Amino acid sequence: MSFLKAEWRKLAIANYEIDPALLKEHLPFGTELDLWNNRCYVSLVGFMFLNTRLLNLKIPFHVNFEEVNLRFYVKRLENKVWKRGVVFIKEIVPKPALTFVANTVYKENYQTLPMKHKWKETESERLVEYSWRKNTRWQTFSVRAAKQATGIAPGSETEFITEHYWGYAKVSNSRTNEYEVTHPRWNAYEVSGYTIDVDFGEVYSKKFSFLNQQTPVSVMLAEGSEITVENKKIISQKPITAVITH
Repeated sequence: MSFLKAEWRKLAIANYEIDPALLKEHLPFGTELDLWNNRCYVSLVGFMFLNTRLLNLKIPFHVNFEEVNLRFYVKRLENKVWKRGVVFIKEIVPKPALTFVANTVYKENYQTLPMKHKWKETESERLVEYSWRKNTRWQTFSVRAAKQATGIAPGSETEFITEHYWGYAKVSNSRTNEYEVTHPRWNAYEVSGYTIDVDFGEVYSKKFSFLNQQTPVSVMLAEGSEITVENKKIISQKPITAVITH
């Protein structure tokens, strides 16, 4: 049985190029950075969780809610096959029970904050907006895009960003939690404009405050789909057994 089933919908994604050295302390054991054309990205991602079920049960007041996260991209070689995944620097949700479960079971970095969203369609475009309140200030990420979604081109930057099917969480310097995320290939909307009013230093720590002045390399809006999050697997450093001879 899957640990979690839900829909992820209207994923607004802003991608920033970053110095790989800034991610060293966040890199889980057994993984390495996954680069796009030799560029290291972090992404600000906002989306909706819909029809959420934990161990196939709907938890009252925890079915539909927003999430905003800051993530980066990694890969792990297993049986000569690369597993491409993401690591979350922080995930923000409006429900404390979600934060407790994710931080306890998966050792993720969830935080509970007040959140809201806006989805709006006009004759010519759609608006998708996610907001969250840190201390007294509302932070906002909004995207304007075409009304109709189209397929994501193979080999494109959008494919790289959306086609990561594993999650990795750093437990310690020698231990990592790995879990699979399943979903079909997504469609995306052509983006015509965006607004990012976010204090990255306040929300994610001072080391990311430089993103306040940095323009994203790209901004995307993916439709999303039904997803599952599977049960975790532990990756750990094997103990070294000393052999003593006389």
